[in-house]
Amino acid sequence: MMEPILNEERGVRLAVEGCGHGTLNAIYASVEEACRRKGWLGVDLLIIGGDFQSVRNAYDLNCVSMPAKYRSMGDFHEYYSGQRNAPYLTIFVGGNHEASNSLFELYYGGWVAPKIYYLGAANVVRLGPLRIAGMSGIWKGYNYRKPHHERLPYNETDIKSIYHIRELDVRKLLQIRTQVDIGLSHDWPKGIEWKGAWKQLFRHKKHLEDDARNGQLGNVAAAQVMDRLRPRYWFSAHLHCKYAAIVRYDDAASDPQENPSTSIRQSEIKNADEIDLDVQIDEASTADDPVSIKEAPVVNEDEIDLELDEENDSNAPNFSNQSVEKVSDHFEPSMSLSARTSSAQEARAALPEAFHRHCRPKPVPMEHPPDIINLKTKFLALDKCMPGKQFLQLISDPIEKDVERDRPLKLEYDREWLAIVRAFALAEPLIVGDPQARVPPPKCEAEYRQLIEEQQKWIEEHVADTTLHVPEVFSITAPVYDGGNWNLPQYSIIEEQPNPQTAHFCEMLEIPNPFEISKEAKAARMAAGTRPDPDAERYVFKRDRGGPGRGRGHGRARGVNKGRYRGR
Repeated sequence: MMEPILNEERGVRLAVEGCGHGTLNAIYASVEEACRRKGWLGVDLLIIGGDFQSVRNAYDLNCVSMPAKYRSMGDFHEYYSGQRNAPYLTIFVGGNHEASNSLFELYYGGWVAPKIYYLGAANVVRLGPLRIAGMSGIWKGYNYRKPHHERLPYNETDIKSIYHIRELDVRKLLQIRTQVDIGLSHDWPKGIEWKGAWKQLFRHKKHLEDDARNGQLGNVAAAQVMDRLRPRYWFSAHLHCKYAAIVRYDDAASDPQENPSTSIRQSEIKNADEIDLDVQIDEASTADDPVSIKEAPVVNEDEIDLELDEENDSNAPNFSNQSVEKVSDHFEPSMSLSARTSSAQEARAALPEAFHRHCRPKPVPMEHPPDIINLKTKFLALDKCMPGKQFLQLISDPIEKDVERDRPLKLEYDREWLAIVRAFALAEPLIVGDPQARVPPPKCEAEYRQLIEEQQKWIEEHVADTTLHVPEVFSITAPVYDGGNWNLPQYSIIEEQPNPQTAHFCEMLEIPNPFEISKEAKAARMAAGTRPDPDAERYVFKRDRGGPGRGRGHGRARGVNKGRYRGR
């Protein structure tokens, strides 16, 4: 049988950018210049790897987890209001510096502005022949198994935890059984640093080496999803540097989370797939040299490493050599293991029989789906958009089919993903805004497969091919930027604005909409104020210092009064 003839010139043209940090004008100008140099008329899709900062107004800026001195409106609000139009179809995943209230409204994904699409907490979409999976947030093991308990009005801890990735979203991605082409995460999959030119990486980013060797670097869940989906490409951002690596999945491949320092001296290791950071993703010319455009206008003139200082939670538990299986629901206070075990056993023995938890059988390891056949993932992380940084990569994905007649390519829903979303929404209904909610324990793969196969039949019967096109219906739901300073008291009272796109998506799948909220319920939440926050004083102290800690600005109400109303 003849191999299909792949044509790169007629393939899907992608631009991939690292962290956005609210500099859309500069990013779009850089893509235009890169296309001019390459002789392209444009790209079919721009992918941004998080920290997008879809800040619509001064209210939103109060919901961004970022030291006060780095807060800036950026230029996204110009695209939100219609003052500017995005020149290219753009998609992004969420990072740890986002307008979290805005993205919360689009949990299942949606347009934040015309032609700019947020992938939601987890998603799989299609663009022409490409299938793209994305997961938003960053890894923090102590919040991984918690529900999405954050809902306006936020306290200081909510602002920090809302972007921590949740297992209840990851378990959906792990049910994918057919091949995906591209995977996206904000922070790097755990262990990926050892799959490329890691010596050069640690020379460039010296502070990463200790975390990598201690097993504290990277996203455990992203590594698990990448190993399951095995896409041809995986793109990330977060660490503000360019890094390329290759993960192989054949029998000779090593564990993707393996740390070579545990068995061999660093000087003795030679990675056959080691890649120079300044060249292509791998030996084949499937990607072009990174673009570093010094002429491009950049809004933010100051280099900042936001995610390193701010996210070094001194009070968080230390999960060394983390794996998903080792992550528990909460962190126990310091007590000897024998004392904890003894007291727990005594407490259990005193309970009536009805309270005893019956042992569940150990979960059967997930089998690898036979339809996921790719054996190599090309990983690429990119920097943020600043002069002299390697933040942009153009890729022409070679394909068998000529997509020229289909341009401009449009985003489409993915049938398998829709079935997964519906299966979970009905079997494990999502609860948001309730700190007391419990995430149901995961079912075994066979149970999920049966549920999903039932919903695939429903999707085939109820979702027509024409319905698969993502509706390009964007509406302004929150006030546009009025030029006011986010630090003024009136901007500290943020109201939830349910998004009609989420309502439409839930109606299409005939699933409950957990983000629907009545005016009365919203008013009651606002009147009740923020939940008590034991960390508030620590945040206030660092805010008043004006340093690079967790400060949230001066004279604001959120969290300061430990549960009193936001506006006071």
